[in-house]
Amino acid sequence: MFCPAAHRFRRALLLLAPLAWAAPAAAQAPRADSAALVTVLGRDTIALERWVRTGNRIQAEAAVRSPGTSLRRYTLDLTPSGGMRRFEERIVDPAAPGGAPGRVEVIEAADGGWTRRVTEGDSTRSSRVQAGPDALPWVDLVHWPFELALRQVPATGTATRPFLAGGRPLAYTLARTAPGQVTLTHPLRGPSVVRTDAAGRLLGLDAAQTTRKVVVTRVPWVDVEGAARRWAEEDRAGRGMGELSGRSRQQFTVGGARIALDYGVPVRRGRDIFPAVVAWGQLWRTGANRATHFATDRPLLLGDPALGATLAVPAGEYTLFSMPEADGGWLIVNRQTGQNGTAYDAARDLGRVRMRRTTLAEPVERLSIRPERGGVLRIEWDRSRFEVPFTVQ
Repeated sequence: MFCPAAHRFRRALLLLAPLAWAAPAAAQAPRADSAALVTVLGRDTIALERWVRTGNRIQAEAAVRSPGTSLRRYTLDLTPSGGMRRFEERIVDPAAPGGAPGRVEVIEAADGGWTRRVTEGDSTRSSRVQAGPDALPWVDLVHWPFELALRQVPATGTATRPFLAGGRPLAYTLARTAPGQVTLTHPLRGPSVVRTDAAGRLLGLDAAQTTRKVVVTRVPWVDVEGAARRWAEEDRAGRGMGELSGRSRQQFTVGGARIALDYGVPVRRGRDIFPAVVAWGQLWRTGANRATHFATDRPLLLGDPALGATLAVPAGEYTLFSMPEADGGWLIVNRQTGQNGTAYDAARDLGRVRMRRTTLAEPVERLSIRPERGGVLRIEWDRSRFEVPFTVQ
């Protein structure tokens, strides 16, 4: 039986070999309470991490490649029962001489809650965070803290665990769905499928159902600092990764109408997008991060009468969503604005129209949305082009 999650884990392992960032031979046999993880997005490695636990202290390192390369060092002190007592993150520019941290964050248990202190240069700011005593640290693109929660997932049913993302708690839901498999659900991004061993150790994480789409794999010990230095050199040479999803803000004039588009720009990174990443017949935010915003200063008539009903769009600002299908699918115009792309409210739809889809000879690396002369709204990514005609009223 074909398992998509297992297939993605195997594909990630193939992408990771040979391990250009593997640790020297003398350092490739970590202790049983140590581990390393690699995070990939498509064909790109975006983070490496490793950690060692000694008693009630965990010391970890991570090299994160986006938006610019950083080397991060962590210390997590645990209570005798395994809860968090104190967490420290020190972020270092691997290219900076001396290795002095540019930012230090400390979270400590205090008076039934938590205090947070952030130091950058000569400035320190402190705040109070309200969360339960079972909270754990959360760092974007870093996954080692999840193992602490995975070891405590019940054999049946679900559990909720707060993670502290800076100054706010994120309530994750964990559910064991099969032996060696746990669903780990972010409150906004959606569920990841996690593989564990009998002790609850994290073997792999597939976030294909979330907005992040990364694959995380447990690997032999890795050279985190060496990778950070190499990635920093690539940044200086102009070959860095940059933002995982940038932002495009453009204005166009078509048929006398001024049209503005503001949307997140996800990158293909060697992946087959349709329908592997964006499934046919499912709602897509048609971009990344903040919802795709569309504004016109003139009324438009959207859609092809030959494909069905058209949609009158008054002058104003809207958000665009879609439901791609192999033969085109639907473009959705929504009256709500200012929201994240995951916050779709169908009750606020202005309406929807059919799209036409054609296959491109060459893949488009970055998502592109633009109105073309002659009155066609065109969406292109990977080998798919979706089009909706419009006229200016």
